[in-house]
Amino acid sequence: MTEAGERRRLSVRNGYTTAVAIAAAVVVVDALTKRWASATFTAEPTSVIGDFLQFRFVENTGAAFSMFQGAGSFFGVAAIAAICLILWLLRRPHGTLEVVGIGLVMGGAAGNLVDRLARGPGLFDGPVIDWIDLWFIPTFNVADASITVAVVVLLIGSWVND
Repeated sequence: MTEAGERRRLSVRNGYTTAVAIAAAVVVVDALTKRWASATFTAEPTSVIGDFLQFRFVENTGAAFSMFQGAGSFFGVAAIAAICLILWLLRRPHGTLEVVGIGLVMGGAAGNLVDRLARGPGLFDGPVIDWIDLWFIPTFNVADASITVAVVVLLIGSWVND
């Protein structure tokens, strides 16, 4: 193998490893915080910073902003498809910000997928635990926040690389 080919192979492997490590960290933090939230909070808000930031336990069978309630099976399949696509895309080298963003998206999708798989009576129909309530944003969780941060990181990466 040529030196350039070896560098490319290492770059792909490093990007893949980094993205998967970020995704795994998101899944662990998301699972731990959801477990804490389910043991600590109820549907009644617990004020952290007045009405600006509250914690409350919410079960969401839909998507972001509680849209498409009861469509968990669709979102479970979509999360698996997204994770597979991301893993396939990681076959080629990516910049650091892209790798971080990809890892955050993968972790967010996997974090909510764990709830859909583990918390329902059937496949993919479990509700996702949401617990962070900002006054202007519907209740969300670490996995949701990870996906939102990923979008910002990927946009910044796109801007920097142009």
